[in-house]
Amino acid sequence: MLKQKYDNLVSYLKNLGSVAVAFSGGVDSTLLLKVCRDVLKENVLAIMVIAPYTPKWEVEEAKVLLKEFGVKYKFIQVEMIEEIRFSPRERCYICKNAIFTKIKEEAKAQGIHNVLDGTNLDDTKDYRPGLKALKELNIISPLLANEITKADIRNLSKELNLKTWNKPAYACLLSRIPYGQEVIESELERIEAAEVYLMGLGFSGVRVRSHEDLARIELPKKYFVDILNEKILEEILMKLKKIGFKYVTLDLEGYKMGSLN
Repeated sequence: MLKQKYDNLVSYLKNLGSVAVAFSGGVDSTLLLKVCRDVLKENVLAIMVIAPYTPKWEVEEAKVLLKEFGVKYKFIQVEMIEEIRFSPRERCYICKNAIFTKIKEEAKAQGIHNVLDGTNLDDTKDYRPGLKALKELNIISPLLANEITKADIRNLSKELNLKTWNKPAYACLLSRIPYGQEVIESELERIEAAEVYLMGLGFSGVRVRSHEDLARIELPKKYFVDILNEKILEEILMKLKKIGFKYVTLDLEGYKMGSLN
């Protein structure tokens, strides 16, 4: 079944000729870029948009992957989109619309008309207003078109020896801020600093939801035994307060995708 999906994906990509892949360094876009590179050779351009809410550590990881793949790539730096400054519920739609418009413009300048993204079948099961923008802009989603799930992506990535095969899912930093709350660049930096610190302690897949002065830590429940160590809790409290939070809490429901939805 998995091999058939992979073969279908290869055939699908062959028919596209030349493509620009919206690349983030995540597990989905990494697999897509790898297969595009294998199938279309030199007819692939990776485009990464870097915004104030893009984690810096993920940009650095993406740079390493791009060099390893040996693909042509382009980075597009953008400023904060003012329409999402106060976190409207449609912020993902507004952001995707703006970012993919820029990606399409860059691709067109390079003579490429097919713009691809890593949306997969499981992405349709959550509240994802950004998918509407992709559809309106005629962005092609080969993984979704071939009914490839997140589990399929991880399994295929492992078979292809991609280091991202078990990389936890990470959304942009805007997803850490509740709807209606103002987005301040310094707060985004504070959120990223807190998450990088917690990941350094071994808590992968962690989220730090920012409710102004309060940091709400979400992490997989398998880590609860470790994080509830009194010494570790004290260290986390001191670090996050030093970063700028006044209050630090642990969400007892654990990490749940789209919890702010």
